[in-house]
Amino acid sequence: MQDPVPVAAGPFKTILQNTSAFEKRVKRRISARPHVFFAVCPPGLGGVCEHEVSQVSPKAQEIFSNHDKISDIKVLPGGIEFKTRLKTACLANMLMGSATRLLMRFASFKADGFRRLEEQIKAVDWELYLPAETLPDIRVTTRKSRLYHSKAISDRISPILHDRLSLKDASRHHNTGPGISQTLMVRGENDRFELSLDMSGTPLYKRGIKEKVAKAPLRETLAFAILTRLGLSKKDTLVDPMCGSGTFSLEGAMMQCALPPGVFRSFAFETWPGFEKKSFAHARHRLMDAAGTHINTPNLPPILAQDLSQTAIDHLKQTCSGHRVFQRITPVCDDFFNMTPPPIKDSQGVVVLNPPYGIRLDKKNDISALYKEIGHKLIADFKGWRAAIISPGKKEFQALNLGLSTMPLFHGGLDLYTAIGRIGK
Repeated sequence: MQDPVPVAAGPFKTILQNTSAFEKRVKRRISARPHVFFAVCPPGLGGVCEHEVSQVSPKAQEIFSNHDKISDIKVLPGGIEFKTRLKTACLANMLMGSATRLLMRFASFKADGFRRLEEQIKAVDWELYLPAETLPDIRVTTRKSRLYHSKAISDRISPILHDRLSLKDASRHHNTGPGISQTLMVRGENDRFELSLDMSGTPLYKRGIKEKVAKAPLRETLAFAILTRLGLSKKDTLVDPMCGSGTFSLEGAMMQCALPPGVFRSFAFETWPGFEKKSFAHARHRLMDAAGTHINTPNLPPILAQDLSQTAIDHLKQTCSGHRVFQRITPVCDDFFNMTPPPIKDSQGVVVLNPPYGIRLDKKNDISALYKEIGHKLIADFKGWRAAIISPGKKEFQALNLGLSTMPLFHGGLDLYTAIGRIGK
């Protein structure tokens, strides 16, 4: 008969007890409770973002086999507010294609002086939200508040966080991970302050796919919204004839295979004490497996990517070689005006163009004339296709002369006019 395993005693027993007590506090206060979250989205994408938020609940219930729902969805200036548990909000970061980042709103209080501000900051259980020995970057914005100097506010908050998070506590062991930073958002308005943590870290439009990009690339959030508006399905042939870095092609390939936008990247919340590593890994594997079924479907239509820049095409080829979901993309160095589109059935063709403008275009070029040529080419060769053409202004939009609807977008400091609809209808 084996000797019984001795019960832990002394300092080691104390560490185990403290660790267990801390984990119970995290579960009770953070993991088990619903919290308020905010999905930041670019101007013009509120409708797409709201729909995405509403679709997270069914996916979470399917993956986690629970009834964790998203509630209290509100469209607010700058994004979408909603309420759910942390685990579902973590999943939302991976699933959503139109949001720039997700914030966890965890404290709100009134403070009309620095003393009151410090009292409220000290009252927060910071160790339940952030990993030990990791001080967040503090970003402060104020409006119509007695406390208005952002640096002074940050200077009062920083030493409190230092005291609470920098202590080497043997009862807490958290892997902060290399290169993963944390950001605390402090927003003050009319003497009421709201504290939020950036869940995402690197903006969500950085999918973790591209290693090299062309000059002034289109953000993935905008490409996702445009393809969503066009109703891209796995039956559609996608043509991206001014592809640049291939944003439309890459987003389209993922959408057609139901591969989540954030499946290849990491997030700031992965170092939080309340992060459930095993359940998130399970969700990622489930989603990857489901996408694999689509990828292996025979006779998926092609994705044709084309650009005049050989460098851009070489970079896109390198990106496409990294995962089999992108190997359906065929990058070719050629002029859009030389392209003969492939035949399509039942109007199942989508063509998307992001022509050069701004810093991507030689100042000597007549941009209106370019858009007029694009319009002629689309009418001649792409009649019946669903199309989206990004233009930097109303004049260029009108030069297309295609009779399409407009989808307002904001990108790179510009208000863009995106022509969207069916060619020749």
